[in-house]
Formats: sequence, structure tokens, C-alpha cells
Amino acid sequence: METFESLVRAEFAPKNTYLNTASSGLLPARTVTALQEAALIRAEGRPLDPLFQDVEAARAAFARLSGVPVTRVAAGTSVSTYSGLVAASLPPGAEVLTAEDDFSSVVNPFHTRGDLKVRALPLERLAESVRPGTALVAVSAAQSADGRIADLPALREAARAHGARTYVDFSQAAGWLPVDAQSYDYTVSTTFKWLLGPHGAAFLVVPAESEGFGDLKPVLAGWVSGEIPKDSCYGPVAEPAHSARRFDISPALFTYAGTRHSLELLEELGVDAVRAHDLALADRFRAGLADLGHVPLSAPGSPIVSVPGLGHRQPELSAAGIEVSDRAGNLRASFHLYNTAADVDRLLDALTP
Repeated sequence: METFESLVRAEFAPKNTYLNTASSGLLPARTVTALQEAALIRAEGRPLDPLFQDVEAARAAFARLSGVPVTRVAAGTSVSTYSGLVAASLPPGAEVLTAEDDFSSVVNPFHTRGDLKVRALPLERLAESVRPGTALVAVSAAQSADGRIADLPALREAARAHGARTYVDFSQAAGWLPVDAQSYDYTVSTTFKWLLGPHGAAFLVVPAESEGFGDLKPVLAGWVSGEIPKDSCYGPVAEPAHSARRFDISPALFTYAGTRHSLELLEELGVDAVRAHDLALADRFRAGLADLGHVPLSAPGSPIVSVPGLGHRQPELSAAGIEVSDRAGNLRASFHLYNTAADVDRLLDALTP
């Protein structure tokens, strides 16, 4: 019988100490195999039907991980694309609340509209700042720079109390933090970080058709957004899909061929088990930092640990085979299912004077 440990070791064999999942996750062996097979399908001129089937299998897996019906999930390419779609749905002058220094793919499309009132506030004050007239709260579930987790229940209740919609980016959370997409108007996630997929896939969860899809318009729609895609190749799409698929972006087929298998692996492991593993390693690192006299930025319950003043060490750590990030002068380490206590200790040893 396979255990968490045996399944992970069968899928991952990193050649270095990789502690940079917040930038991009490692690919499981099964995903690499799927990518190779997808390339052969193209190289050998075989029908592409299996690759389109992978898109639907990946969509279904993400829906299960997010706790929503598959009819509410759109498949696309990036968070910024879907942030732009949500931004396009707002009337001129609408107020949008964002967190200060949130990831640009979440917030920038609202600024580039030019006719929206965008207010950036400290993450901790976001819920209390929702007010009558606020149209949308847009925030990352976990902050990329330092791992802080948003108080999503408080944001949800504040938004409901004032008639505002919620747009939550789970890119730094999906895969280790349970995703309750049912509780928010729109959620989005890229898949190349904690979900362990290749670059080039993202999912948007929208309200059901009975709720008007949250007033979104399929302004980026192409042929794949039709109810019958093969009948929607020429001229305007006569019948948009009756599900969230009307917001699909033409998929990067190789990417989705791999993403399907990455998501299925996470389902096998279980997000709760992954979370427990990841947080135990992050806590081990925080304890070791304290012994060395370093105080990381506060981000309780997060596998992302950011240490002020140590970002300049990133190049030498990389040269030593330890991959972390430098974010605004802070050393950012992020721990995921393929990491071990030995990885944590190696980083701590490298940071010891």
C-alpha cells in the first residue's frame, strides 16, 4: 500500500534543494511523461482529441479540488487574463478594493481600466474597509511576497453586507490550502506553483448560469467558448456555452495534458496531508531561524517564509544548489510536498555564520 512518502518519492527526484515553489513547482514524473506523449502526438500527426480530453479532465479535477460543479469552471492561460475579464465587467467609476503590494496579475488590470476607483489598503484592514458603494474586493488568498494569508471569511461577510463581489486569487494557496470557491463570486488560480503543473494554464470559477455568471461577458471568447465548439469556428459564436466554458481561452494543449496528471496526484495525496507536511517544514525553518537570531515576517499557517535582510544571499545559495527567492531584499523560502526536514536543515546550515 502506497503511503504519502512513497507516492511522493516515486514522483519527484530533485537534483538540488528546491525551496522555491512560490515561484514555480516541480513537475511530477507522471506529468513529464504526459508532456512527452503530447509532443509525440503532435510530432507524429495523430488526432488531437486526447489533448482536448485532457483539458476537460483537468477542469473536472480542479472543480473537485475547489468544491464546485464543473459547470462553474473556465479554463484559460493566466491570472492576469481573468483579472482583465472581471475588470471589464465593472461599470465606470466602480470602487475596487485591493491589498497593498498584492501580486500585479491580480491588481494591474483594474488599474489599467483607467475609469475605476481602485483603493489599495493593508491586507489586515481590507475587510473593515469594505463600504457601501464598494463593487469588488480583489485579493490573493496568500500573499506572494511573504505568505500572509488573507482573512477570507471576514472579507466574504463584509462584502456580502455591502453588496460587493469578491475575486480571490488562490495561486499561492491552491494545492496546500483547502479552496472553498463556492463561498466567493470569482476565484482564480494558475497551476504552475503549488498545483505542480506546467506553465500556461489557469482556472476561473464563476457564479452559476442561473446567477448570470456574475455579470461577466465573454469578451475574450473564441471558438472553444461555443456550446458546440466545432460548430463555432467561423463568424460570431452563435451559441455561447451554457456553462463557464463560455469564458474559456483557447488552451495550451501540452500544458493541460500535464496539468491533468498533476491535479490528479494532489487528489491522491489529499490537500490536508499536503498542508500538514508543508506547514511542519515551514515551522521547522522558523524555529531554526530563531536560533540563528533571524525574525521572519509574520505569516502564521503559511508554507511561505520571508526573512528580511537575507535576500542578497540568494545567488550564493543557488550556486550551492539551494533554490530560494529574493523578494525586495527578503529571502523567501517555500516548502512543498517534495521537501524534507533535511532540505530545511541544509538551508539553515547555509545561513549559519
